[in-house]
Amino acid sequence: MAPSPRGFESVVGQDQALTLLRQGLRRDRIAPAYLFTGPEGVGRSLTARLFIQEILCSHAPQQQPHLENHPDVLWLEPTYLHQGKLYTKTQLLAQEQTLPKTRPQIRLDQIRQLGQHLGRPPLSAPRSLVVIDQAETMAEGAANGLLKTLEEPGRATIILIAPSDTALLPTLVSRCQKVPFYRLSHRDLERVLSQVAPPEFIQADHPYLMDLAAGSPGAALHHWQVWQAIPGEILEAVLALDRPQPLRDRLELAKTLGQTLELDQQIWLLGLMQQVLWQRALDHHCPHQCQPLLTLLEQARQHLIHYVQPRLVWEVTLLGLNLEHPFLGV
Repeated sequence: MAPSPRGFESVVGQDQALTLLRQGLRRDRIAPAYLFTGPEGVGRSLTARLFIQEILCSHAPQQQPHLENHPDVLWLEPTYLHQGKLYTKTQLLAQEQTLPKTRPQIRLDQIRQLGQHLGRPPLSAPRSLVVIDQAETMAEGAANGLLKTLEEPGRATIILIAPSDTALLPTLVSRCQKVPFYRLSHRDLERVLSQVAPPEFIQADHPYLMDLAAGSPGAALHHWQVWQAIPGEILEAVLALDRPQPLRDRLELAKTLGQTLELDQQIWLLGLMQQVLWQRALDHHCPHQCQPLLTLLEQARQHLIHYVQPRLVWEVTLLGLNLEHPFLGV
């Protein structure tokens, strides 16, 4: 009989997901495939790690498994094709390499690696274990290759992590047991951050970042890290953009933003601007008046995502904001 699972205490606010997984562990009825769905940063990857540890401990309860080098565990993440080889974002940054402009993907070569992993019997675990993080990034060939594997997984359990079931092929979704994850309540969000955030985050007061996180502790920490990396004078100028300014100042700011910030920082900044304008409009009871501005900012964000020249994007956007009447009356 499998031991009662104890390792999920660090997962907060995901009772439904934990109940489903605990039932499978207690009954020794582990599904061949799971789909963990929900926003990024709410505990999907953490729960996958703890679930795998529980499966391994059920076979060897006296041992504390290390997933990073366990022969029966394979963890796949999206990769870039760089100089003919596949690298994750973490690997490239560790080598101080510039990230390619293309978006990382789960690739067919990785699914073939998965097939090789499952092609041999597990060495020490009761079953082979695979996690595919950001499964929504799978290329079409990779998704079709995975489908063949899911049809006959053998002695294995495969966990797919994605934002929603609509982000994957319906044929993949139909072969998985869905485990939903949700955004945390404000109380649970603060509880998690009090445990994992550095002291300087706890001491700072950034309500816009908490709003931008939308119930995701991982997102809150990411937003704070990006905030810290952007010069304060740029943040100050951007947060004052709902007020009229001379066109020359706006053009100069557009030049600074395009030359000073990394592309990811610029995209993030547009998201912050949307959040700030929306919150200020709500505070002044005029949300409908800010809709044209939000649309303008979203168009700019999409242009940057598709690698339109940043300075041009910022010039058009900031001049467009200036042409609008200030909607908050401040």
